[in-house]
Amino acid sequence: MATTRGRRREGRRKDPGTFPPEGGGSPTGPGRLREWPATVVFGCLFAALLTAALSGFRPAAMMIAGTFLVAALLRAFVSDVGVLAVRSRFTDVAMLLIFGGAVLLLGLSIPEPLVDLPWVPRRTGR
Repeated sequence: MATTRGRRREGRRKDPGTFPPEGGGSPTGPGRLREWPATVVFGCLFAALLTAALSGFRPAAMMIAGTFLVAALLRAFVSDVGVLAVRSRFTDVAMLLIFGGAVLLLGLSIPEPLVDLPWVPRRTGR
């Protein structure tokens, strides 16, 4: 059957193209806030960065490690975590725990400075 411009041929299936993302629907989802797990994690990270700016890197490193732990717990026990789901659940939880442990160990293992420079503020958290 001859077709005109803009019309489909009969009997030909339309290609679905790309599929909607997992979770689908609108970005805000069925409720008011679909990405609440990511909002919790970014809130914890913001608090840690604020702590780093105001009081030092050691407490901030512990808070960042705690943020990784919160993200791992959310990924492990909440079924729809939105953008926190990157790979399989096991891989995401394992990587978040490994990175959190690494940040904690690095934050605790940095020694005190050997030279005390008067123009550098001493904000190490101790």
